[in-house]
Amino acid sequence: MKQLSKFTFFAFVLLSLFTLLSRGQAKTDTIKPTQIWPDNNGNHIQAHGGGIIKIEDNYYWYGENRSKGLDTNYRFVSCYTSKDLINWTFITNIKFAKPDSTLTYWVVERPKVYYNTETKKYVMYLHIDGGVRDPVTKKVSGGYSYARVGVAISDGPSGPFTLISSFRPLGHESRDIGQFIDDDGTAYLVFEDRPYGFRIAKLSDDYLRVEKQMSLIPEHMEGGAIVHYNGLYYAIGSSLTGWSPNPNQYATAASLAGPWSAFKDIAPPETNTYGSQSTMLIKVVGTKKTTVIFMGDIWEPKTQWDSRYLWMPLEIGNGTLKLPKPQPWTLNVKTGETALVN
Repeated sequence: MKQLSKFTFFAFVLLSLFTLLSRGQAKTDTIKPTQIWPDNNGNHIQAHGGGIIKIEDNYYWYGENRSKGLDTNYRFVSCYTSKDLINWTFITNIKFAKPDSTLTYWVVERPKVYYNTETKKYVMYLHIDGGVRDPVTKKVSGGYSYARVGVAISDGPSGPFTLISSFRPLGHESRDIGQFIDDDGTAYLVFEDRPYGFRIAKLSDDYLRVEKQMSLIPEHMEGGAIVHYNGLYYAIGSSLTGWSPNPNQYATAASLAGPWSAFKDIAPPETNTYGSQSTMLIKVVGTKKTTVIFMGDIWEPKTQWDSRYLWMPLEIGNGTLKLPKPQPWTLNVKTGETALVN
């Protein structure tokens, strides 16, 4: 009986461990670019074209959910949270209905969320686009002709978010959008205005409006991202090649108002940015080091749910910026230190 009790006990322990492991993904200390990135449930993270904010000790990652089987009457933005930028817990899917009845095919892309410390509101900017049917002539414009931003607000990081407006910022077309929050807390929107280039604009104090243009960078680029590092602003963008990757480039300026330097490649051009496209630059200010992370998407147009991510710590400083070849790496968000894993 005693032997049977021991066997039963160990069997129970093993079964319990198996159950716990099967319910979620074991924690890791390594970011593995280009590979499947599991959340706490073991599912590949669906946060494409995304953006990240930090509230106290919590990071929130918002992005396009491109999972299979979603309700096609809506568009979905996923929200995840993490304390270390490595292990992510799925919180919710944020659902948006079609904002304009004249839209035929429509998309919601590049969600970026800002937290306003004065209003205590979470403000999400979205790229809303698609074909438009003229209500009088009934003719349909093809492609991305809507070219607007949408603004949604929430009392909490996971929603519910209410879409309160959509517009062309400062009267200009807006496709890919990027976010930038400067060291002084001022919030900016980056948006691609074809055919002129990409614009950097300051948001209003409540973040609900695009208030003032800071710069027009006359390059045909999307996937815009900015970081302020050691007194210089670095702006990154990619060329207009649709789903296909291309050599992303960067420019620098002492002020967001410019003048901006000539653009240079962030990686060997033949690699096409290692198959990725920029979406954000994350600055981690630690006790020992400040690390800037390139956050990019590796798009799979025919299997969008399988699109991967390329995150790597950049080699940055003194006006130069380089994206290293992707390989596994570790990050300590408290110290800001990183290490490559062989």
